[in-house]
Amino acid sequence: MTNWKVILGIAKTHLLTKMKSTVTASLGVTFGIGAYITLVSFMTGLNKMLDDLILNQTPHIHLYNEIEPSEKQPVALYEEMQDAVNVVRSIKPKQSQLKIHNALPILNHLRNNPDVKGASPQLRAQIFYISGSIELGGNLTGIDIMEEVRLSSFDDYLIAGSAEALENTDNGILLGAGLAETMSLDIGDRVQISTIKGDIFPLKIVGIYQSGIADIDNIQSYANLKTVQRIEGEAENFITDINIKLHDLEKAAAMSKILEKQFGIKATDIKEANAQFETGSNIRNTITYAVSITLLIVAGFGIYNILNMLIYEKMKDIAILKATGFSGKDVQLIFMSQALIIGVIGGFLGLIIGFLFSRLIDQVPFETEALPTITTFPVNYQPGYYLIGISFALISTFIAGYLPSNRARKVDPVQIIRGT
Repeated sequence: MTNWKVILGIAKTHLLTKMKSTVTASLGVTFGIGAYITLVSFMTGLNKMLDDLILNQTPHIHLYNEIEPSEKQPVALYEEMQDAVNVVRSIKPKQSQLKIHNALPILNHLRNNPDVKGASPQLRAQIFYISGSIELGGNLTGIDIMEEVRLSSFDDYLIAGSAEALENTDNGILLGAGLAETMSLDIGDRVQISTIKGDIFPLKIVGIYQSGIADIDNIQSYANLKTVQRIEGEAENFITDINIKLHDLEKAAAMSKILEKQFGIKATDIKEANAQFETGSNIRNTITYAVSITLLIVAGFGIYNILNMLIYEKMKDIAILKATGFSGKDVQLIFMSQALIIGVIGGFLGLIIGFLFSRLIDQVPFETEALPTITTFPVNYQPGYYLIGISFALISTFIAGYLPSNRARKVDPVQIIRGT
């Protein structure tokens, strides 16, 4: 029966008597795991921020009426021309309504779908912004502001004011940052809105919106859905767009095709609208994990070399242990115990150092117009990375200890003693 107390006692003595080698081996594990934690936390945090730029501002599925030419031209309806090849030039788009037919029943249907996280209605209107002698063309979008906050983190893009202020103000408007700067307007000021029909409405600025894309911030503003419906002179069921967020992004492509056929409207999924998104995200993640795994492998080889040298220096001790009655298995367990002790100590120190460096990076100022609410570098503190780090420390030290200790198990004490 294995006497673990004696084995661990001898392992502890070996580690303490060769403190320089022990410290070197532990530091190899510590900095390997620490570098892994720091890198993967920072890189995945940065990747998540870049992904959120797309995911937050783009619905998983966008429903709208697309203006397009008629599939059948009038000439095709003429009986005498049915068997002829008709060539029609300068085809004009067919007259179609911008609003989504039966928008409210469609919204109710979507919200009852278990795959749908939420569906938000929108009304897009082309307008003119008037402030004194300044008159600028732009877009005003009517939204359900609190639903947008829940589904798209809309409040992350407000650099002044709040979503609640718009919710509680019937004649309120969230003005694009570029528009506010151009017209020298701020929260509390009033801006006049002129529709393409010539009607003018005064709106109170309750917030400043900044998407990070200058072309959008120079023309875009938001108001409550009912406010824009009133400005356009339309009923409460007048909705031009429906944005859908799903629980599972991967279902977007298939569901968009189903909704398009079911309701007879155009449905665009996020992968179709942002084809470069998935490619860029996959490349960044691949680079992150490739570099992280390389760090762990390099640390593993360093641990192996140090433990291998440690056992080589202990050959005389191995011979004495075997000569006094210790079996080859006992000798192997002694050196395996040393390796795992180094792995535990070095691994946990590595986690602490990795966490401290991550916290340090998290405090470094970082400003980007794309995400105005972010003030420091993004860091991902996902517990899974720490679990991977300590698991690799234990597995790598186990393997690094097993290979040389297996050789020590087979050492012939007589040959070692004769060699001395």
